[in-house]
Amino acid sequence: MWIADNWSDYEVIDTSQGEKLERWGKYILCRPDPQVIWNTPKDNPLWRKLNGHYHRSSKGGGEWEFFNLPDEWSINYGKLTFNLKPFSFKHTGLFPEQAVNWDWFSDIISRSVKSGDFSKEKPFKVLNLFAYTGGATIAAAAAGANVTHVDASKGMVGWAKENAASSGLSEAPIRWLVDDCVKFVEREIRRGNKYDGIIMDPPSYGRGPKGEIWKIEESVYPLIELCTELLSERAKFFLINSYTTGLQPLVLNYMLNTLIVKKMGGHVEAGEIGLPVSGNNLILPCGASGRWMK
Repeated sequence: MWIADNWSDYEVIDTSQGEKLERWGKYILCRPDPQVIWNTPKDNPLWRKLNGHYHRSSKGGGEWEFFNLPDEWSINYGKLTFNLKPFSFKHTGLFPEQAVNWDWFSDIISRSVKSGDFSKEKPFKVLNLFAYTGGATIAAAAAGANVTHVDASKGMVGWAKENAASSGLSEAPIRWLVDDCVKFVEREIRRGNKYDGIIMDPPSYGRGPKGEIWKIEESVYPLIELCTELLSERAKFFLINSYTTGLQPLVLNYMLNTLIVKKMGGHVEAGEIGLPVSGNNLILPCGASGRWMK
């Protein structure tokens, strides 16, 4: 398991009864988590000193209850700054567990740039698909990459731009695109564009800007297959994340080995990603990642 344990502004404090107690900067939130099926005593006093509590409805969805929580605040991860805004379906605009992947590909990018294999004229080009609020985008840009950020939601792309600005990356070489990811990839193939790293964080289910339906079990393998055509001869990595129970690490491993290693060489690693729980030394599982590298 890969563990995102380099945070100072975020922590999972405790878990019990289907919920996790978290610290986001100086604010304490309680949110539901389907992995937390145990019923242990909620002894930590912070369970009763919340700034925000997301209550899940038995009919699906839910709603926030706030206690002296601002509409927006920010936290840092190293030199990166993220603006948080609690919004629908329990989210805050950031998945902290992904920091372990940011560290991984940032190291690849920075070492590749320092080696002289890449330059201003021939930059390290990264494609970030289903890019959400831009955590991976700004991490890659801060490491020295030129990034193409693609998401179907105009609001999420705007939020990502705010995160880039807060991180001092307003002038970084980032191309911001509101587009359906599959259609964008198909057009990039026709244009003959190539990338040295690809990041993919697909939802289990979603809709494109024109109502295009995405179901991960049906769509992810064909999309990875398409993306192999965008990998340059000097490509260094490919990352795919999954929050879907059916796509276990071995499934991600097999897809990347079948589609990329056979064509490009290199090797694949896949595993769960998780967050440490400070109150009891557990690791909270938060999905899976597959990594190809060369």
